[in-house]
Amino acid sequence: MKIASWNVNSLKVRLPHLQQWCADAAPDILALQETKSEDGAFPLPAIQALGYHCVFSGQRTYNGVAILAREAPTDVVTDVAGLDDPQRRFLAATVGGLRIVNLYVVNGQSVGSEKYAYKLRWLDAVTAQLREELARHPELVVLGDFNIAPEDRDVHDPEAWREQILCSTPEREALRAMLDLGLHDSFRLHNDEPGQYSWWDYRQAAFRRDLGLRIDLVLVSESLKARVADVGIDRVTRTWERPSDHAPAWVRLSDTTS
Repeated sequence: MKIASWNVNSLKVRLPHLQQWCADAAPDILALQETKSEDGAFPLPAIQALGYHCVFSGQRTYNGVAILAREAPTDVVTDVAGLDDPQRRFLAATVGGLRIVNLYVVNGQSVGSEKYAYKLRWLDAVTAQLREELARHPELVVLGDFNIAPEDRDVHDPEAWREQILCSTPEREALRAMLDLGLHDSFRLHNDEPGQYSWWDYRQAAFRRDLGLRIDLVLVSESLKARVADVGIDRVTRTWERPSDHAPAWVRLSDTTS
């Protein structure tokens, strides 16, 4: 089973890219972030034509998350418990026995800002909810745009980014608290190399110069760890015309642990 995450940075703009990538990569489950589409404007017929069921939680102009799956998602949750937040950044559903949690983590703007404080509060609330999800669903996948580079090897220039937004110690500690629930960064189960990125700024020819960060993650629970057969980041989408600034990150799970 192939499970992927992709911040498409506007589903309306990137729908042809989504159609092409789904045809080429054939994910069984795909979590999207930054759809930037109200629910009434979500292109459901086009998604269904690709062979997917879909659940989504949208917001005009900003945010928005969706889960596409070959099997119909059930037990859908769109809000973080105990967090009064209108921003559409969280979506959970059960697909084929797996619990899928799609996150579009707050960017945070700059260290010390009000949005940065909101990011840390949001992460605390989500981590508390994931603890409950994991208790109910041992086979858990948490994926999305985390807006946090886990380690210096996930950053093209660690010194330039030292204690900056996406790389600050409190953000990384918040991610570590999430992992400490019993989750694993699937990419690092099969790839130890530095210089593997999923996001490149549109400015300063960042993609051409490979000035990137790995901030799109697929986390798997302990019970799924042994089933992680392969991982990857599909950089090719970043070469397409009018691309998202993110590339899809994916994991392939074997059917059994044998």
